[in-house]
Amino acid sequence: MPLKLYMDHHVPRAITLGLRLRHVDVLTAYEDHAHDIADSDLLDRATALGRVLFSQDDDLLAEATARQATGINFGGVIYAHQQDVSIGRCVQDLEVIALVGTEADVANRVIYLPL
Repeated sequence: MPLKLYMDHHVPRAITLGLRLRHVDVLTAYEDHAHDIADSDLLDRATALGRVLFSQDDDLLAEATARQATGINFGGVIYAHQQDVSIGRCVQDLEVIALVGTEADVANRVIYLPL
């Protein structure tokens, strides 16, 4: 079953639209009315919904790393620095992860883009 993605509010809309054009299941923090909650709560929300959180926010990356260090479970984070990867490359890499990845592949992990 394809992975479902949860987009942090820092993610450009073009990435979300590009993924939807490719039929990837995407929910944004704005659509979920969670765009103004703390990073720890946002990661909990994505995990509770069975989604992998995609972010370009360094603070959220720090939250995921802290959870790894302390053994707190989460559904996975995919991270791309805003200046290190293009929108098109994000869409391509996220599509691949969503289509071939499993929940076990991403649970409690941080995956960095570009692949």
